[in-house]
Order: sequence, then C-alpha cells, then structure tokens
Amino acid sequence: MSDDLGPRTTSGIDIQRLYGPGTDRVEDSGEPGHWPFTRGVYEDMYRGRPWTMRQYAGFGTAEETNQRFRYLLDSGQTGLSVAFDLPTQMGLDSDDPRADGEVGRVGVAIDTIDDVERLFAKIPLDRVSTSMTINATAGVLLAMYVAVADGRGIERSSLSGTVQNDILKEFISRGTYVYPVEPSLRLVTDIFDYCSENLPRWNSISISGYHMREAGATAAQEIAFTLANGREYVRRALERGLEVEQFAPRLSFFFAAHNHLFEEAAKFRAARRLWARLMREDFGASDRSCRLRFHTQTGGATLTAQQPLNNVVRVAVQALAGVLGGTQSLHTNSFDEALALPGAEAARLALRTQQVLAEESGVRDTVDPLGGSHYVESLTDQLEELARGYLQKIEELGGAASAIPFMTDEIHDSAYAWQLAVESGNQAVVGVNVYEEEEEPTPVALPDFTNLQRAQRSRLEEVRRARDSHQVELALGRVAMAAGAGSNLLPPMIEAVKVRASLGEISGRLLGLWGPYRPQ
Repeated sequence: MSDDLGPRTTSGIDIQRLYGPGTDRVEDSGEPGHWPFTRGVYEDMYRGRPWTMRQYAGFGTAEETNQRFRYLLDSGQTGLSVAFDLPTQMGLDSDDPRADGEVGRVGVAIDTIDDVERLFAKIPLDRVSTSMTINATAGVLLAMYVAVADGRGIERSSLSGTVQNDILKEFISRGTYVYPVEPSLRLVTDIFDYCSENLPRWNSISISGYHMREAGATAAQEIAFTLANGREYVRRALERGLEVEQFAPRLSFFFAAHNHLFEEAAKFRAARRLWARLMREDFGASDRSCRLRFHTQTGGATLTAQQPLNNVVRVAVQALAGVLGGTQSLHTNSFDEALALPGAEAARLALRTQQVLAEESGVRDTVDPLGGSHYVESLTDQLEELARGYLQKIEELGGAASAIPFMTDEIHDSAYAWQLAVESGNQAVVGVNVYEEEEEPTPVALPDFTNLQRAQRSRLEEVRRARDSHQVELALGRVAMAAGAGSNLLPPMIEAVKVRASLGEISGRLLGLWGPYRPQ
C-alpha cells in the first residue's frame, strides 16, 4: 500500500528507500532451533525434509471428499486437511430446518460416525496426519475420529494431526460459534486434557490468525490477536489444573500468507520470537514449550474472480513467504477458488506450486535465508513492537475473552481502510483496479446441492432407524451428566458417537444446558 508519503506495509510501517547498518535495531535473532526461535523452531528446518504439504479439501459428501483426498495423496500430498460444511460447524444435523440450503456447500457434511468412516475409507489413519478445521463442535469431530480408529484397531497413540479447536477467533471474526464464551473455553481445555493423556502425537489446538487476517486484520494485528488468544488458552488450561509442560508443546498455530512478501516473512519470524518471550515471561515455560509451530494457508481473500489465472502467481508469492518465514506445513489455494470449489486440475497445480518450491527453487538449502537482511530484520522488530502494543491493550481489558469487542472493532476498521485504499487506487490489485480487461464470464460448474442434501438426509434417517435408540439416549444422558458435573466431555462423547448418536444430538444436549452465545 502506498500514499503521498511513500510505500507502507499493511500494518502501516513506513518503508525506507534503503536499509543498511544503523537503519534497524536487529534484535538478537539467536540460532535456529533455539530460544527465542526467531530463525526457526528446528536447527535444520527443511534441509532434512520439506514442510508438510497439506491441501485443504471438503466437498458435499464424504465419498466425494475421500476421492479428492486419495487423489491428492497419490499426487504427493503428505497430510490431509478437512473442510466441514456450515451445519457441521454449527452443531446442526443435515435434517435440521436451520441447515436447509447449506448442507455440503462449503465443506463435507458430517452427521454421524458413519460419515467419518466413509470420509477416511482406505486411508491409513496411523500413517497420515489429519487436520480438521472445526471449532465449536471440535470435541464431537475428534470423538468420531478416535472412534473410527478404535473400530479399525488402530492405537490412539499412533494418531497424528490437529483439531483447530480455536473458539475465540470465532467470536472475534468468523461467527461459527454455538455456546457462550465460558463453556466454549471449557470444551477447549477438555480437548487439551484428553489429548495430553491419550493422543500424544495430536495437536490439541490450532490457534488461528488466518480467519482474522481474512476478515481484514493487518499483519501486526494477526500476530497480536492470535497470541492474545493463545495466552488466554494457556491460562485456562493452567486454571484447569494442567501443567504447562503437559500441554504447551502440542499447541500449534495457523497463519495466513498474503501478498507483501517481506512483511509476511517477517511476520512469522516476529510471531515466533514474541510467543517464546510471552511463554517464558508469563508462564516460565521451558524452551520446548516456547516453540511456535505453525501451519500456513495462502490468502483466500486475496484471490480475484477477475483474471483468475493471476491467482497462480499470487499463491506462489504467498507460499514463498510462508516457506521463507519457516512454516511447518502449508496449504496453497487453487486459482479458481474465487469462483467455486477448486477443480481437480486447479488443486493439483496448487500442490505442484509447493513441490516446485521444494524441489527446484533452492529455498530449502539454508535455514532462514532472509535472516540478517537489514530490511527483514527491521520489519521483524517493528511488527513485534506493534503486536506488543496491542497485547498490552488486550491485557488492560482483562485478556482475550474480555477483549473480543475490541479486537472485532479493530479488524473492522482495518478492513474498511483496506477497501477504501483499493477503491481509491492507492492499493493496486492487478486485474481489478489496474490492468483491467474485458472478459467473458468464467463458466462455473456447481454441484446439485438439492440432491446432495436429500441424499445426506436419507443416510441420516437410515442410521437412526438402524441404531439402538435406548443406547443412544443413555449415552446422550452421560454426555449431559459430564457437562453438568464439569468432568471431561471427550470420553462420553466417544461412547455416544460409537452408538451412532449424531453431532446435532450431542450439540443439542450441551445447548440445552448452556444456552446459545449472544453477541455483545
């Protein structure tokens, strides 16, 4: 972004004409693999093996999504990432009247464990890492995943992956919340507790700046609001009685990569260093618990429906920023996602973008190749300073759970400023407000969502007819009892899904106890 005073980053940092000795403070960056982890969380980073290539996929039915997963695995993908439809995210079964018209539209529809079994058919759950983008109903989906593994005779200790489980960012920017803030945070710590005891290779949360960035946050706000939420989760887990070393090493993060190559790479470096300092300053955590490990997804909000092939270049730049910043795993968006669900060829090209970076660019040859750049080190320092300012304000407001309205307002203001810059031409978007061309509308093939919804509801009806209703009612009663007693909800949820209790039924019992969240 630029104005009459010269170019600026998205966070409002003025960019100097030239950087050299004396133009940056250059905080002590340390060594890769060592506190404060500015230069990376592992000593060798990608020299041993590349980042995990984890493409995000979710189509209307479990069978369709399973086909895309197997296609991507056959194409060289090394991890799975599941997108769920809105009813699943909101705790609604597909036959709920409120789900009408949304079943399978933005991800896969999951009602019962039978859907999860079809979703992962012929996929070795003990050898493939799975990430699930789910928050309010994260406990139920994790319960279904564990139950499927149990049914296949797979040891729980061999399961690896991540459940997003980051409810605060839903209240701040995304909106797929169900229960009020306090019981929602209790569910988060239930998952922490359960995973620490039963799923040693599982990341119990993916603290997500991605959705806040997509909603309009700047890079500095993305760092600050994400780490503020992380700090809140750590405090809640400690209040629960967990030891910091018991759960903190399995915390993971999720960031966006947008178009400003150098600010984005510096953002990741600044976030790593700031988190390490917060964990040591606030909680006395060991180096192992101070590591900020993160997944990156390229910026969906940056993709344009105009001249969609331009998105190939945007995604490549953003992916490079994630790799230069030291990401542990990466999703590259397909160029057609501004129009519809990604086609198979577009999804393969997105994966090939990562593979070209990994195999041909030389970016893996040395750790933190931008380290020592006066420009990048200056951006790293300034982004950390800006983020600390936001964190101090959030602390003054009582912490992240109390500062939800503040963070929401800040994001709204930044989104509005960005839109004004685009509309005025101060921010160039190629093919949108510069280098425009007359184009024929791009044809978009959409699934038959009416038949998809009908088929999904039919499957759910069959499950309900075939199951033991008495066993289901007993299991749902145990879930409600655990919720009322304050005991961990994961064990009764696992038993409930095994007898074919649905996601909506489990969520409904909790909703009956806790009521819905009502925004302030």
